[in-house]
Amino acid sequence: MLARTRKIATWTGAVILIAALAFIGTRIWFSQRGAPLEPWHTFVPEEMSVEELDAADWPKYLAHEDRLFQDVTREVVQKLPEDERIPSNRYFSGSIVYPPALTHDWNRSYELVPGSAPTGAVVLLHGLTDSPYSLRHVAQRYAEAGYVVVAIRMPGHGTVPAGLTEVEWEDWLAATRLAVREAAKRAPGKPLEIVGFSNGGALALKYALDALDDPKLARPSRLVLISPMIGITSFARFAGLAGLPAFLPAFAKAAWLGVIPEFNPFKYNSFPVNGAVQSHRLTRALQATIASHAAAGKLGDLPPTLTFQSVMDFTVSTRAIISAFYGLLPANGSELVLFDINRNTKLGPLLRATTYSALMRLLPPAPRNFRTVIITNGDAGSAEVVERSIPAGSTEETSRPLGLTYPIDVYSLSHVALPFPSNDALYGSDPDPKDNFGLQLGAMVVRGERGALIVNLDALVRMSSNPFFPYMIDRIGEGIGTTGK
Repeated sequence: MLARTRKIATWTGAVILIAALAFIGTRIWFSQRGAPLEPWHTFVPEEMSVEELDAADWPKYLAHEDRLFQDVTREVVQKLPEDERIPSNRYFSGSIVYPPALTHDWNRSYELVPGSAPTGAVVLLHGLTDSPYSLRHVAQRYAEAGYVVVAIRMPGHGTVPAGLTEVEWEDWLAATRLAVREAAKRAPGKPLEIVGFSNGGALALKYALDALDDPKLARPSRLVLISPMIGITSFARFAGLAGLPAFLPAFAKAAWLGVIPEFNPFKYNSFPVNGAVQSHRLTRALQATIASHAAAGKLGDLPPTLTFQSVMDFTVSTRAIISAFYGLLPANGSELVLFDINRNTKLGPLLRATTYSALMRLLPPAPRNFRTVIITNGDAGSAEVVERSIPAGSTEETSRPLGLTYPIDVYSLSHVALPFPSNDALYGSDPDPKDNFGLQLGAMVVRGERGALIVNLDALVRMSSNPFFPYMIDRIGEGIGTTGK
């Protein structure tokens, strides 16, 4: 029996070793294909440490940020190889998408300050690979309400994609604490809200939970989460393994899941393994904190949370938002708004069967402890959309028309679309010409032959703006300064 056990163990070990070697070999092969690493993939700006962030104030953070961008200019922009000095490269000073030459460089942290005494303060937290650009329209709505707006650039973002190769999620959380300190200082005794998009949504919720336990942290009065990263795909759990060959300098490209031309002025296209790893670690930490607070009966002390989420989301788990957060919430005035698929689309036979049933599979049966809103077609043959809502603790659904329509050529929203209106100058389907951001990515109708573009078609086909943004911004606006309880 002992000999048999040893034999099984030996064979099992051999199989595991062969599988590991095959995986690493395959990863090395794939990583060596495609474009080589460029200066923006290899130069890593030196961000502030967690300790430095916790000791810093807003002016000190902005001063350090200025030095980071000066370093990028010196080490990347001024050292570009000749073949990268092309109109589509955001790091070429003569490019049409060179951020410092555009109407406004939204890669940097910023604040909006009302002309009179502020009525409150809000912190805006952008997503992974993103920049403060993503929440600028939400910022404007808060500014109109007399709020001080603090929009921080997360460490590793806005500069070069290599900035994400060494950052850790704890750096992002420390930056969140810094931004909230500044906002609370600007409007003492006034309502304090946090808006988080994607990865920023996870940070907003993690901060709010931490504030329940730490009296030194200012407590927000409301959270607004847009496509929050409460759970992500299972691939991210093992993404760190994909970067193992990068320990050898010859295989440095293995540290990247994608090496793509950088034509977007306010968002990275290239994506390092570490970005996926840190997001996964953040969601793991967040879910553990939610679960521990639920077990201790503390979730009722969270501020009311208003969440907007597309039913179809390839980046974050819509199911996790419901099962790992909303499903654990006691009644505290929170609300979940789900954007359904377009049931009037003429792509019906081409959509997966599970797409049509996704909504019903996601939501638990009513009554629920939170208000539920579905933005969907009035009926399967209509482009007109309605709001179908069920109050917390009720089973009775009410419906009201919104005066909005689902575009016939759009079958669903996407993870990246929600915070951008249709007239957004970069991502909108009908861009406002007053802003010059070099490209109008959301307005492109891409048709032609394969192989002619410098980027995969997926990057241009994905829905990049929200036809229901007027509804979303109205819902955010009507709750500004209220607790919802």
